[in-house]
Amino acid sequence: MKPKSRKKQDVEQLRRDLEKSKSLFTAAFQGIKVKEDFELRKQVRAAGGRYIVVANRLARRASEGTPAAPLMKDLKGMTSLVFADRDPVALARALTNYAKAHPVFSFRAGIVEGRVVDVAKIGELANLPSKEMIHARLLFLINAPAQRLATAISAVGRNLAIVIDQGVQQGKFSG
Repeated sequence: MKPKSRKKQDVEQLRRDLEKSKSLFTAAFQGIKVKEDFELRKQVRAAGGRYIVVANRLARRASEGTPAAPLMKDLKGMTSLVFADRDPVALARALTNYAKAHPVFSFRAGIVEGRVVDVAKIGELANLPSKEMIHARLLFLINAPAQRLATAISAVGRNLAIVIDQGVQQGKFSG
C-alpha cells in the first residue's frame, strides 16, 4: 500500500495530466494478461497516447474541477485512462482495433476536445480518416481546379494542331 504522501503526489500528477490533455478515454480491462497489456501499451504509444491504470477514488479526487469530472464520477471496477495529446482519431482507432482483438478490454466513455463522448461516438471517431488523409484530400480538392484549367488550356492548342494536321494530310491547304 502506498503512503499517503505518495498518493497525494499521484493525485496532483493525475490532475495536471487531466488538465493538459485534449482527449481522454476511460476503459475497463479486467482479465487482461500481462502480454496483452504490454501489447496495448505499445499500440497506445505508437498512436501518440499514454496509458495508465488508476484507482477510481483517486481519479475522482484528481478530476474535481477539471473537464473530466463528469466522466470520473461513475467509475466502477478496474479502470484505465488513455490520454491523447495529439490525434484522438489515431488513438481511438488503435484502441478500437485492440478491443476487437481482445474482448476483455472495453471502452466506457471519453472526452474529445472538451466534450464527453460515449462508446458509440468513440467507434465513430475511430472510423474517421486520419489527419494526413484529410490533408491529402483537401490538397487534392484545392489542386483539382488548377489541373482542370491547365488541361482545358492545353486542349485548345492540341485540338488546333490536330485540325491543321488533318487538313495538311487531306490536302486542304494546297494552293
